Amino acid sequence: MPIDWRDHIVSTPDVLHGKPRIKRTRIPVSLVLGYLASSNTVEEIMAEFPDLTKEQIVACLDYARDLSEFEVAV
Repeated sequence: MPIDWRDHIVSTPDVLHGKPRIKRTRIPVSLVLGYLASSNTVEEIMAEFPDLTKEQIVACLDYARDLSEFEVAV
């Protein structure tokens, strides 16, 4: 079953100044993506942040994919 990032990621102005974060945490999506970009595995990230699930980490990638599809007017 595909993961919908909207089930795992929120952005509210009162937490982390509105940065996208994992629901019910203060862990920003950018932090998870940074770990993935540094070649950390899902298992390594989960060991570093025991409150995260595989689905939440995959949701971060799905979120980034959606953002990359937006067209920027030049």
